[in-house]
Parts: sequence; structure tokens; C-alpha cells
Amino acid sequence: MSEQHSGRRRPRYRALSPLREHLRESFWVAPLVACLGAVLLAGLTDLIDQELFFEAAATSGTENLQSFASAAKSVVSTVSAAMLTFIGVVFSISLVALQMGASQMSPRVLRLYVRSRLTKATFSTCLATFVFTLLVQLGYDDTTDPTRAVSVPVVSTIVAVALVMLSLALFVLYVQATMRLLRVPHMIDRVTRESLQVLTAYRWLAPDSATDAGPQPHGPTLLHEGRAGVLRDVNIRRLVRVARRHGAVLHMVPRIGDFIAPGTPTVLVAGGSPPRPGWITTALNVGVDRTMHQDLSFGFRQLVDIAIRALSPAVNDPTTAVQAVDRIHQLLAVLAPYQVGELRHRDRDGAVRLVQPVPGWEATVDLAFTEIRICGAGQPQVTRRLAAALDDLLRITPEPRLAPLVTQRRLLERAVTAAVPDEQDRAFALTPDRQGIG
Repeated sequence: MSEQHSGRRRPRYRALSPLREHLRESFWVAPLVACLGAVLLAGLTDLIDQELFFEAAATSGTENLQSFASAAKSVVSTVSAAMLTFIGVVFSISLVALQMGASQMSPRVLRLYVRSRLTKATFSTCLATFVFTLLVQLGYDDTTDPTRAVSVPVVSTIVAVALVMLSLALFVLYVQATMRLLRVPHMIDRVTRESLQVLTAYRWLAPDSATDAGPQPHGPTLLHEGRAGVLRDVNIRRLVRVARRHGAVLHMVPRIGDFIAPGTPTVLVAGGSPPRPGWITTALNVGVDRTMHQDLSFGFRQLVDIAIRALSPAVNDPTTAVQAVDRIHQLLAVLAPYQVGELRHRDRDGAVRLVQPVPGWEATVDLAFTEIRICGAGQPQVTRRLAAALDDLLRITPEPRLAPLVTQRRLLERAVTAAVPDEQDRAFALTPDRQGIG
């Protein structure tokens, strides 16, 4: 019996709450919240200034307060004018980083810039500072009548200066983080860490045997009624509730990352009564590109794209391809002991309500190695690293799952034989080496 079937507590599966992931994919939410917060903060600081620093002209020390008010107005006006230019600088750096990332690595990795918390925090703080200083200026009293009571914006000025200091600190961190993301090894590491998070869900939800699937899908097939696009993720909670309400088991037809169009089969219903197709459609998140939320294959896809772009004649950087193979080797080594092919989602009573297809072991191995083997057959650094990865995986993979790895090893030897005519060079190119060539 697997741990998911026993009484042991298992970690929460991130896919059950997709709202957090969708918000991270959106760039407008954080700046909007920051601007609304700036509006509220400006009103609060103005209220505090009215209560604490509202003085009559005849009060002792009024001249000092009025002098401070004049200096504060000058500071805040300067900050307000400069901050918009500063925001333009931050935005320009982002555009340059996106362009370089797309050209050097892969357009698929640009999502990491959009998801970056630091990027959103920097842009949001700068916008909030601009909005705050703009609103503070509206509250200034320009009267020159010495007998009239005035409010001195002490708190507003202090908060404005603090926001400027925070913006500068975040800008320094943002530049440093952007420089790291422009380095291929750091980008590869980010993709790998996200893939490992998805792989954790595979380990907990994949069954130990095929006898756990519940009723087989002999019922009706529900068709997609929404817009066409890539299936980014599905709302697991909603589908499980729908299946429980109808006493059925839903078998998803498309995999995460598949392109679906109106009329595409989406769910096979086993047992119970079929739900309305519209309820299924609302649980499917369809977009123009893939995400890592529930899609382990997309992690391999990004790593393979980085490797084959590095092996293209325009780039010719086999060392980067080797670094991508390192991480592919890591992911396959973690995945090798576990049964993959379907994910079983259960209701609160432990009954299987949703069966979700995922790529099997053979499809994953083909995705990981085929394109890199074809593009890098003439690069001994790459072929030596591929040979080392395959030999290592052949040692640690369970016996029933060795066939795809054996096939890849044989195809690697055949590709090197076709690409390298000299016998000694062929022997060198097929010698396993974890560093490629030192």
C-alpha cells in the first residue's frame, strides 16, 4: 500500500489551488494593489498631519514649521518628477532582459521574468511612490497668510522619503537578480527547481498499480465548449466536486499542455450520471502558452529547447547543452523509481473521482534525449555527457523500465557513427564523461 492510501499525512498538492499560480502569471495585479495602497496611505498620512501638525500662525515655532513645509514640498515635487523617469529605466531593463533571454535561451523561459516576485515588487513600489507623492502634493497648502492656520506635511514627507529609499534598495536587488537570470546556469536551475516541485505531486498522486483506477470509462464523452488554446491547467477541486456530486469518475482525455479546440473530447465519464459539459469547461484553464503549474513535461521541454538552441550553428555553445543535460539527468534520476502515466485525485472519502493522464516513462525519456541526440551527434562534449547520463540511469532504473534507456543508448551510438567517420574519434565521443570534455 502506498503512503497516499495509508493514514499518513501527505503534503498539499499545489494544483488543488490554481488561483495562486494564476496570480503569479499576471503582471498587473501587484502594481494595481500597490497603487491602491498608495492612495490609502496618502489619505492616512494627510489625516495624521492634520491632527498632529495643524498650527496657528501665532503659535511659537510656526516659522520653523512653515520653513519645513516649503522644503518638504520641494523634496516631494522632485521625487514625483523623477520617479516616473525611474520607472521608465526599470521597465527598459526588463525589456532588454526579456529580449536577451529569448535570443540566448528560449522564448519559453520568459515566463520566469513575469513570475519574478522581485520584478513585480520593484515595479509596484516605484509606481506606488509616484502615486503617493503626486497625491501628497495635492494636499499642500500654498497660502502665504501668516495669520492662517496651516498643516505641515511632516509624516507625508517622511513616508515619501522612506518609499524612495525602499525603491532604490529594490532597484539594486532587481538589477542583481536580472543579471543572474541572464546567466544560463541560473535560468536552468530555476526551471529545474520548478520541475522538481511538480514532480513531487507526481510522486504522491501516481498509483502503485492499475487496480486503483475505479470504474473504467465506458460512459459518455463530454466535448469542449470553450475557446481554443493550450490546456494550461485544470481546477482539480472543482472537477472532484462535480464527479462526487454525480457519483462518477471523470477520466481526462487531453493532457496538460495539449492544444484543444471546440468539440475536442475532454472527459470520459465512468459510472453515475454525466455532468453538463459547461461545468467541465469552466474548470479548464485554456491559454496561448504552457505553464509549469501542473505540467512536468514543460520543464523538460524548456531544458531541451535551451540545449538544442545552444547546439544550433548560430550559437554553437555545447557547454550550455551539457549544463542542460545535467539537469535533465537529475530530473530523470528522481523520476525513475516512480510509476507515472496517470494521476488519481480523490474526494474526502478517499474515492477516486478524477483520473488525469500524464506522459509515461518512455515518452518522458524520448522527450529528454531525442532532439539533443540528433542535434549534438557531432559534438563529442555532448555525446560523452549523454552517454554518462544514460549509463547512470541504466544503473538506477528498475528492470521493467530499462527498455527506453537501452533504445536511446543504441540510437546515440548509431548517431555518433553516422556523424563521426574516424574510428578513434567515435570511441572518444562515446566515452561516458559527466563533464563532457573536462
